Amino acid sequence: MATFNVYAAKTRLSRLIDDAASGKEVILARAGKPVAKIIALGRAPRRLGRLAGRLRVPADFDAPLPPGAQALFDGGG
Repeated sequence: MATFNVYAAKTRLSRLIDDAASGKEVILARAGKPVAKIIALGRAPRRLGRLAGRLRVPADFDAPLPPGAQALFDGGG
């Protein structure tokens, strides 16, 4: 993903639109902070539940971690 400040994007707008049309995402920034994204309109929107029935969550998925592993997350080691 390429990032361009608004001033630089103004001089390259045509090329940035071509990039978006080919599937690339372009981020526009103001003072180095991202404010907008240029993407192609033809892309399919994201759908919630698209993977329903394709994934299996183990029964112990939320079981406590072993003590040694938990210590690593807590900053110990």
